[in-house]
Amino acid sequence: LTLATAIAAVAPTGSARADAEPPALVAPSLLAISSAGHASLEGQLRAHRHAEHLRRARARRRRRLDQQGEAAPPVLRRIAECESHGNPRSVGGGGTYRGAYQFTAQTWSSVGGRGDPAAAAMPEQTRRAARLLKRSGPSPWPACGR
Repeated sequence: LTLATAIAAVAPTGSARADAEPPALVAPSLLAISSAGHASLEGQLRAHRHAEHLRRARARRRRRLDQQGEAAPPVLRRIAECESHGNPRSVGGGGTYRGAYQFTAQTWSSVGGRGDPAAAAMPEQTRRAARLLKRSGPSPWPACGR
Protein backbone atom coordinates (compact mmCIF):
# COMPACT_ATOMS: atom_id res chain seq x y z
CA LEU A 1 0.00 0.00 0.00
CA THR A 2 1.43 3.37 -0.98
CA LEU A 3 0.70 6.76 0.48
CA ALA A 4 -1.09 7.79 -2.72
CA THR A 5 -3.33 4.72 -2.52
CA ALA A 6 -4.09 5.41 1.14
CA ILE A 7 -5.05 9.00 0.40
CA ALA A 8 -7.18 7.96 -2.59
CA ALA A 9 -8.99 5.41 -0.40
CA VAL A 10 -10.21 8.06 2.00
CA ALA A 11 -10.67 10.96 -0.43
CA PRO A 12 -14.34 11.72 -1.12
CA THR A 13 -15.61 10.84 -4.57
CA GLY A 14 -18.69 12.19 -6.32
CA SER A 15 -21.13 14.37 -4.46
CA ALA A 16 -21.28 14.15 -0.71
CA ARG A 17 -24.61 13.63 0.99
CA ALA A 18 -25.46 15.84 3.92
CA ASP A 19 -26.27 12.88 6.13
CA ALA A 20 -23.16 10.89 5.12
CA GLU A 21 -20.46 10.26 7.65
CA PRO A 22 -17.25 12.22 7.13
CA PRO A 23 -14.43 10.22 5.59
CA ALA A 24 -12.17 8.43 8.03
CA LEU A 25 -8.78 9.91 8.69
CA VAL A 26 -5.73 8.17 7.29
CA ALA A 27 -4.24 5.89 9.90
CA PRO A 28 -0.91 7.20 11.28
CA SER A 29 0.85 4.02 10.20
CA LEU A 30 -0.08 4.79 6.58
CA LEU A 31 1.47 8.24 6.82
CA ALA A 32 4.78 6.67 7.84
CA ILE A 33 5.09 4.77 4.56
CA SER A 34 8.07 5.99 2.62
CA SER A 35 9.46 5.28 -0.82
CA ALA A 36 13.08 5.74 0.29
CA GLY A 37 13.31 2.45 2.18
CA HIS A 38 13.12 4.01 5.64
CA ALA A 39 10.40 3.16 8.11
CA SER A 40 9.46 6.78 8.53
CA LEU A 41 10.06 10.33 7.43
CA GLU A 42 11.94 10.78 10.70
CA GLY A 43 14.28 7.98 9.63
CA GLN A 44 14.91 9.71 6.32
CA LEU A 45 15.69 12.98 8.10
CA ARG A 46 18.01 11.21 10.53
CA ALA A 47 19.85 9.54 7.64
CA HIS A 48 20.12 12.86 5.79
CA ARG A 49 21.48 14.64 8.89
CA HIS A 50 24.00 11.85 9.44
CA ALA A 51 25.19 12.00 5.82
CA GLU A 52 25.50 15.79 6.06
CA HIS A 53 27.46 15.46 9.33
CA LEU A 54 29.89 13.02 7.67
CA ARG A 55 30.30 15.27 4.62
CA ARG A 56 31.14 18.26 6.82
CA ALA A 57 33.57 16.23 8.95
CA ARG A 58 35.40 15.07 5.80
CA ALA A 59 35.55 18.67 4.53
CA ARG A 60 36.98 19.89 7.88
CA ARG A 61 39.58 17.11 7.82
CA ARG A 62 40.59 17.98 4.24
CA ARG A 63 40.91 21.70 5.11
CA ARG A 64 43.00 20.90 8.20
CA LEU A 65 45.32 18.61 6.22
CA ASP A 66 45.62 21.18 3.43
CA GLN A 67 46.50 23.91 5.92
CA GLN A 68 49.14 21.74 7.56
CA GLY A 69 50.54 20.63 4.22
CA GLU A 70 50.77 24.12 2.76
CA ALA A 71 52.46 25.48 5.87
CA ALA A 72 55.26 22.91 5.77
CA PRO A 73 58.00 23.14 3.15
CA PRO A 74 58.60 19.86 1.28
CA VAL A 75 61.74 19.07 3.29
CA LEU A 76 59.80 19.32 6.56
CA ARG A 77 56.95 17.20 5.21
CA ARG A 78 59.52 14.52 4.29
CA ILE A 79 61.14 14.75 7.74
CA ALA A 80 57.79 14.45 9.55
CA GLU A 81 56.77 11.52 7.36
CA CYS A 82 60.09 9.77 7.98
CA GLU A 83 60.26 10.51 11.73
CA SER A 84 56.66 9.84 12.77
CA HIS A 85 54.61 9.04 9.65
CA GLY A 86 53.33 12.61 10.00
CA ASN A 87 51.66 11.89 13.35
CA PRO A 88 51.80 15.03 15.54
CA ARG A 89 51.04 12.92 18.67
CA SER A 90 53.85 10.42 18.08
CA VAL A 91 56.14 9.49 20.97
CA GLY A 92 59.36 7.58 20.37
CA GLY A 93 62.60 6.61 22.05
CA GLY A 94 60.90 5.66 25.31
CA GLY A 95 59.28 9.10 25.52
CA THR A 96 62.41 11.10 24.67
CA TYR A 97 61.35 12.09 21.15
CA ARG A 98 57.92 13.68 20.75
CA GLY A 99 55.66 15.06 18.07
CA ALA A 100 55.69 14.85 14.28
CA TYR A 101 59.32 16.01 14.10
CA GLN A 102 60.43 13.98 17.15
CA PHE A 103 61.71 16.88 19.25
CA THR A 104 63.58 16.36 22.49
CA ALA A 105 62.39 18.57 25.35
CA GLN A 106 65.62 20.60 25.15
CA THR A 107 65.38 21.14 21.38
CA TRP A 108 61.70 22.04 21.63
CA SER A 109 62.34 24.71 24.24
CA SER A 110 65.38 26.02 22.29
CA VAL A 111 63.09 26.91 19.37
CA GLY A 112 60.52 28.60 21.61
CA GLY A 113 58.23 25.65 22.29
CA ARG A 114 56.48 25.30 25.63
CA GLY A 115 55.08 22.18 27.20
CA ASP A 116 54.95 18.85 25.43
CA PRO A 117 55.69 18.92 21.68
CA ALA A 118 53.28 16.01 21.12
CA ALA A 119 50.48 18.07 22.66
CA ALA A 120 51.13 21.06 20.39
CA ALA A 121 49.10 21.64 17.23
CA MET A 122 50.71 20.51 13.99
CA PRO A 123 51.10 24.08 12.62
CA GLU A 124 53.02 25.04 15.77
CA GLN A 125 55.25 21.97 15.49
CA THR A 126 55.93 22.89 11.87
CA ARG A 127 56.83 26.49 12.80
CA ARG A 128 59.27 25.23 15.46
CA ALA A 129 60.76 22.67 13.07
CA ALA A 130 61.19 25.37 10.40
CA ARG A 131 63.01 27.54 12.95
CA LEU A 132 65.27 24.60 13.83
CA LEU A 133 65.88 23.79 10.15
CA LYS A 134 66.83 27.41 9.44
CA ARG A 135 69.18 27.51 12.43
CA SER A 136 70.83 24.07 12.14
CA GLY A 137 69.98 22.65 8.73
CA PRO A 138 68.84 19.03 8.51
CA SER A 139 71.44 17.75 11.03
CA PRO A 140 68.94 17.48 13.95
CA TRP A 141 67.30 14.70 11.91
CA PRO A 142 70.31 12.57 10.91
CA ALA A 143 68.32 9.65 9.50
CA CYS A 144 65.51 11.67 7.90
CA GLY A 145 67.03 15.06 7.08
CA ARG A 146 68.93 14.01 3.97
